[in-house]
Amino acid sequence: MNLSAEACEGALVVHVGEARLDAAIALRFKERMREVTAQPGGRVLLNMSKVEFLDSSGLGAVVAVMKSLAPNRRLELCGLTSNVDKVFRLTRMDSVFAIYPDLAAALEGGRKYA
Repeated sequence: MNLSAEACEGALVVHVGEARLDAAIALRFKERMREVTAQPGGRVLLNMSKVEFLDSSGLGAVVAVMKSLAPNRRLELCGLTSNVDKVFRLTRMDSVFAIYPDLAAALEGGRKYA
């Protein structure tokens, strides 16, 4: 599971380096996200700009990560490709997550509410 994380402007930015987030790697994704987000903090931005395909297992994994965060932490998404964005809209998960077009917009959005 190719994930990298960095602190940026008060947020933990997690970059997904996989082209697919599907049943084959959903469990590893959840485990790695649990490890990466173990330290307390505020916002978690999930940069999905490299993810070209997301199935129901991948979507379920993203939701599970959101639910596993402490109550005062938010999971926000950015950089969704067209196919991935379509999955979030069709399942109405776009009303559950804050979704930004790219990382810069996500960081700017966080400054507005800080």
